[in-house]
Amino acid sequence: MSDARAIIAAIRDGRSPGADDIRWFAAGLASGAVTDAQAGAFAMAVLLNGLTEGARVALTLAMRDSGRVLTWDLPGPVVDKHSTGGIGDCTSLLLAPALAVCGVFVPMVSGRGLGHTGGTLDKLEAIPGFRTGLAEDQLRRQIAQVRCAIVAATAEIAPADRRLYAIRDVTSTVESIDLITASILSKKLAAGLGALVLDVKVGSGAFMHDMDRARALAQSLVATANGAGCKTSALITDMDQPLARSAGNALEVIEVMEVLTGTRPNARLWDVTCALGGEALALAGVATDAAEGQGMIAEALESGAAVEQFGRMVAAQGGPADFVDRWADRLPAAPVVRDVTAARDGVVAAIDGFALGEAVVHLGGGRLKGDDRINPAVGLSDMAGIGQQVAAGQVLAQVHAASDAEADRALATVQAAYRLADGEVTPPELIRERIAG
Repeated sequence: MSDARAIIAAIRDGRSPGADDIRWFAAGLASGAVTDAQAGAFAMAVLLNGLTEGARVALTLAMRDSGRVLTWDLPGPVVDKHSTGGIGDCTSLLLAPALAVCGVFVPMVSGRGLGHTGGTLDKLEAIPGFRTGLAEDQLRRQIAQVRCAIVAATAEIAPADRRLYAIRDVTSTVESIDLITASILSKKLAAGLGALVLDVKVGSGAFMHDMDRARALAQSLVATANGAGCKTSALITDMDQPLARSAGNALEVIEVMEVLTGTRPNARLWDVTCALGGEALALAGVATDAAEGQGMIAEALESGAAVEQFGRMVAAQGGPADFVDRWADRLPAAPVVRDVTAARDGVVAAIDGFALGEAVVHLGGGRLKGDDRINPAVGLSDMAGIGQQVAAGQVLAQVHAASDAEADRALATVQAAYRLADGEVTPPELIRERIAG
């Protein structure tokens, strides 16, 4: 029988515990046999000394296997995408239906807003009636019939991770790349995936601000997922400015619908969606390479097939059956809309993405405490991008707020988040690097 103290001591002393010991520890996290103190000591030892690749794979699989693991019998590959989080990152809402149109099945297990970043589930719940909490039989039925679903993880998925995540939050061990990797992948791999594409964000609006750290996380995720038997690659993408022009739940759904219907294209959002989709289709063997896959995703978006698929997913998960035709009438709107204007002529040289995300949270579009209710209508729209020329008094962004006082606070924060300069400014490269399995 394994011993929690011996496992912690091994990691503390720079030795790697065996796979059996790690499996025992993960099971103990789920069952309660491992105490909070032991879980905290384990997390701190991993943060300080790290894990070998083999131990990281073992921890990921052990946390995955601590709960329910789905298996599928479907006439095609099962794929998913994960983003490490950013501002205006609503690619999942575009990608899931586009992938489904291209012949794969997408049981996308997503999360809620974390810190200053938005959450896919919160965005979808801005749609009246949309249900993210599907039971397993409901999820299976929807995947068989609609080919895609975006849902929350059930309590049966990776309970060891749920316990360790809470411990990490209060022991200052959230930053461990080994533990981030095992946490993300244990939940994703529990969905029974055959292929996974990762979007690792880097920049002022991301959790990873510098390229070295983002690359280290991407490499850890890709190596671990492939070591666990899931074909995986990653793109490191820019988050020095918001991906979409909007940040906020209903506002991002509006932008998704504008892209899906072709009424207001967004090149950055389109390009990242196609790049991620191309990777996923190549990994799944549906496309010969990522370039062909990108073309397939672009065709799904351009033809209108993806928006029809999105409408079917919305209806299947309790949203309005006429959402694709009436989305502008179905989404909530904030009572106060204010312009944030440029103080002088210039070019947008830099954007503090963290500050923009915090502005949305403090407007009520995110959570300051775990039990806070989200206001789906609030947020930012029409945000200017890096390299954009603006004149004094020109709109840098619009604030959507529940009250004048909240709008005033957000306006000052957003204005301070923009740095203007003279002369030409080159926007940051959108896709920084590809990490292959």
